[in-house]
Amino acid sequence: MTRIALPGHIGRAADCALVLADPEVSAQHAVLDETGAINDLESANGMWLAGERVSTHALTEEPIHLGQTSLQLLMLASEQSQVIAIRSAGQVHQRRQVLRLPAVVSLASTGELKTTLQGTMAVLSTGEQIQLLRWVSGALEYTEPDPDGLVPLGSHYLKVSHARDVVSLPTDLAFDVDGEIRPQQNLTPRAQGFPPPLFANSQVSISALQETGLPIIESPFLALGGGLGSFCWVDALRVHGVSRDSITVVGFEDTPYARYARLCRNSQIPDHERLRSNSESCPDNYWGFPGYGMRESWTQLKRAQPFAAAGTLWKLIAEPDRAATYTPRAGDVFASIDKEAKRIGWSEMLHTGRIRSIRKTDDERYAVAVSSRAAPEAPRAIYLTPILHTALGYPGVQFLADLRAYREQTHDFTRVVNAYEDHNALYERLLAVGGTVVLRGRGIVASRVLQRIHELRQAGGKIAVIHLMRSPNERGSRAGLAQRRVQNHWEFQPFNWPEACWGGDLRAVLASVAPAKRQELLRDWGGTTTADRPDWRNIVSEGLRSGWYQIVFATIEQFSGNADSLSLSLSNGKNQNISCDYIIDATGLISSIHANPVLADLVETYALPLNIQGRLEVDSSFELSALRNGSGRAFVSGICTLGSHYAPVDSFLGLQYAAAASLDALGSRVPPLSMLTSMAAWWRWLRAEAP
Repeated sequence: MTRIALPGHIGRAADCALVLADPEVSAQHAVLDETGAINDLESANGMWLAGERVSTHALTEEPIHLGQTSLQLLMLASEQSQVIAIRSAGQVHQRRQVLRLPAVVSLASTGELKTTLQGTMAVLSTGEQIQLLRWVSGALEYTEPDPDGLVPLGSHYLKVSHARDVVSLPTDLAFDVDGEIRPQQNLTPRAQGFPPPLFANSQVSISALQETGLPIIESPFLALGGGLGSFCWVDALRVHGVSRDSITVVGFEDTPYARYARLCRNSQIPDHERLRSNSESCPDNYWGFPGYGMRESWTQLKRAQPFAAAGTLWKLIAEPDRAATYTPRAGDVFASIDKEAKRIGWSEMLHTGRIRSIRKTDDERYAVAVSSRAAPEAPRAIYLTPILHTALGYPGVQFLADLRAYREQTHDFTRVVNAYEDHNALYERLLAVGGTVVLRGRGIVASRVLQRIHELRQAGGKIAVIHLMRSPNERGSRAGLAQRRVQNHWEFQPFNWPEACWGGDLRAVLASVAPAKRQELLRDWGGTTTADRPDWRNIVSEGLRSGWYQIVFATIEQFSGNADSLSLSLSNGKNQNISCDYIIDATGLISSIHANPVLADLVETYALPLNIQGRLEVDSSFELSALRNGSGRAFVSGICTLGSHYAPVDSFLGLQYAAAASLDALGSRVPPLSMLTSMAAWWRWLRAEAP
């Protein structure tokens, strides 16, 4: 809490009444006068209110933005005192906001943080420490934070973040500790006093760990992440006969597909829509048989839908030449994973926690520092294991630089959105009042967004789409004699990689070539493509004929906006300017390992080698050989390994392939599967019996 004597200056200078550690705030940015109004002092970046630049504003419950900071005025008992509540840009989209200092907040019934002076509050002091505050009989009572710097507030825990390095900009969308996507300045920080100081060393001793007094949890197999990568690895272990008591999973989600499902819903793939995955890519089925297509056909037969069942089987038989490639419904995949998770005892193996740091131990194991709120008596612990598997997924959502700059300057999080963040309100407004949308990206998510807009038009929405592409695409990528199909500058491929990359000849080729050639092959086989769905191709063709959909080849040179519209100055040799109401960025996710603090710390601490794509270099078993600790073995899977010997590393089947390869490398440390034991295990899977 900060009290400001009036008038008081606000800025970066140390002599200001309120000092803001904000690179976009001037030394003396503004002044708060005796009337409670804030006045701009001709600052470089100005003050912004509801997307418009203003020179003066009487601070009320409506926040005003200075650089990356939002200011809001609250009154205390003294007429000469003001409390400035500061919150991070974009908090209106979050269930739990990332707050800047100082702030006065309480927990609403909806789970959102709100500014108030009633009831229980949390005060974020200028000393960068959260305290619990209660207003009792006109006096303030405080509760100090726990050793982790955490303060409980209802069902939430609040904490001030201290990142060693800024690894993302304020409007980058990062997966936070609870799995939600939110704008934030710094990713996972080192907690106050945790991990303990001994984690500053590349090797920690077991005796030193014991002396910390922290709970130590030992497990023969430890999976970090708790997502689909962890699930595929744990499922393989259970199928091979490893007992449930020998496996521990650390993650922040109740279900292994929770984050993936949120991304699907945000990118307009609800449960009844189909994923870009084939029938045999079954995270719930180690053998891939029966696949999702056969299961869907059987369900249709049981529902007395013989023609639908025959159509599904025909796709499986005739794809891709005679029929559209079969893909499963998202809801069917999630339900199947739920069933398998129950069968293998996923919830019993799962420990809710936040992974802080990984270190080698002096007894040939790995120590993992984990902060957890699952058990009040053990908010943090050290996990020890000789066999470690890490699958942390994508660190966040990527924004192109021009859109990021606009959001930083204006704090407009409603008209300029990323397709992976929750932006359903945008479609509701489009249906109600119409408008022009600029769409960027031409991958699978862009196709799904375009489908959603087409559905709104059919429901009466007056919507136009300007599809902004960098350059024309008249001829698809070519590899050998194969060439991808292109129509209306969209490039098509059933999946994100050719099917032979999973287990066919292309997989063998990629594993055998030198890194430079591997980079070339990955470029030719991958790239931006979308599924060759007839309905999607027809939407584009019909939109071009009708005029509601148009393609513009250009990049954005200048970008501005006001209360009425967004204005784009394009760089395409024509000095073209266009106006629109909304921009949807469908250009993808952040995949750099440097954006993931846990992996970045590992690379820095152990000088881990990176492959030609700048990701972790792994061997054919997906082991981090450079992290081997005597008999201790560390494996990774997912997007952090792209560029090594295997291409589709972040696909369902790719995660299963990595799991199987790592188990093979462990040899006698994992019970082997013979033909007979594999058949017996499959039979138990078919009958939903525990392994």
